[in-house]
Amino acid sequence: MRAQWTNWAGTASASPHRVEHPASTDAIAHAITSARADGRSVRPRGSGHSFSEIAVAPGVALDLNAWTGIISADGESGLVKVRSGTTVRQLNAGLERLGLAMANLGDIDAQTISGAISTGTHGTGAKLGGLSAQVESLELVLADGSVTSCSASENPDLFNAARLGLGALGVISTITLKCVPAFVLHARETTGHLDWILAEFDDLTAVEDHVEFHWFLHGDGVLVKRNNRVPADHEAKPLSKLRQFYEYEVMENTVFGVVARLARAVPATARPLNKLCAAALSERVYSDQSHRVFVSPRRVRFVESEYAVPREALHEVVRELRAAVRKLDHGVIVPVEVRTAQGDDIWLSTASGRDSAYIAVHQFLGMPYREYFDVFERIAASVGGRPHWGKMHTLGAEVLRERYPHFDDFRRVRDEVDPEHVFTNPYLDRVLGA
Repeated sequence: MRAQWTNWAGTASASPHRVEHPASTDAIAHAITSARADGRSVRPRGSGHSFSEIAVAPGVALDLNAWTGIISADGESGLVKVRSGTTVRQLNAGLERLGLAMANLGDIDAQTISGAISTGTHGTGAKLGGLSAQVESLELVLADGSVTSCSASENPDLFNAARLGLGALGVISTITLKCVPAFVLHARETTGHLDWILAEFDDLTAVEDHVEFHWFLHGDGVLVKRNNRVPADHEAKPLSKLRQFYEYEVMENTVFGVVARLARAVPATARPLNKLCAAALSERVYSDQSHRVFVSPRRVRFVESEYAVPREALHEVVRELRAAVRKLDHGVIVPVEVRTAQGDDIWLSTASGRDSAYIAVHQFLGMPYREYFDVFERIAASVGGRPHWGKMHTLGAEVLRERYPHFDDFRRVRDEVDPEHVFTNPYLDRVLGA
């Protein structure tokens, strides 16, 4: 009997014909050509932290957990070459030892670095892009087993596609990242009200390095996070170990998990409990190495949908969502997260060609979410929103072609490097076309 794989949120599963654990580029190539000879598709499945079905591997699944680590690093240029199965957590630890860091990160570090760039993982920062924008070059193993490299100057079309390639072009074997000298972030987390943060958001994002807010939508309370770089000679002043344990393990995970389970067991409590969570927030001010500020432990499981909308449409989308939530048949316990990113030139980036605001909606695992997510998707669609490739959405290729100017360029490159679509699965058939 085939072993079943399930992603972190339980929203996708597969029983692959076989699972390969390649530990070299040659082994990756052999796994691909063997699968192709058998008439089977191939998918690298990363850490399973995507909420969509992008990592589902019905044929041959590649688990790259034996292909990890930093290969080389240049402290002067900041160029770091890393194996594709390396998790963001492993990468951050290795970079810190080298005196380097990623310029921007998301708030979860469980993903493989190849999975993170292939799905469009991002952090927040009006003057910064997502993880894919930090890629200098890539090495891919193609459907015929050949190994090719790409960068802005070498195979530029493949590079424009593969920096955020959905795993549809080949298997990434190595990634060269443009890193920066290690830096300390000063973190300031404050509470407020939605109307206040909407009025101040444009000014805040113009002067602060990284800004995001979490909106407890039934009471309109918000937690605002502002992270700013400090001069190189400033010493980090992290939270004490006791405070870290209390804030992150006790309050944000254990206590919030209890509250969420109560809301799931007694649905009528979801709205008042959401308000209570907002009221229980405390302010925090500290500083630490950048990756320790960017990343937070997430042990309470949830489902998530996220859309990137034009930066100027943020206020409209939030206002419409605020009105729509009041009409839902059910409450929502997990807050909405709002972040920003600078526009980029990556073909399938959700920020391609435009400065963007990201709005992510969540619901605790096991609570109703379909009505909520559908309403949100309709609101985002009204302003040309683009769904995060690794999160839940219902869009297909015909709609997505309208949202991405380079959609057909991506499909052209895909057909050139993988004419038989060896690297497909049902999700890619839907979003790219069969």
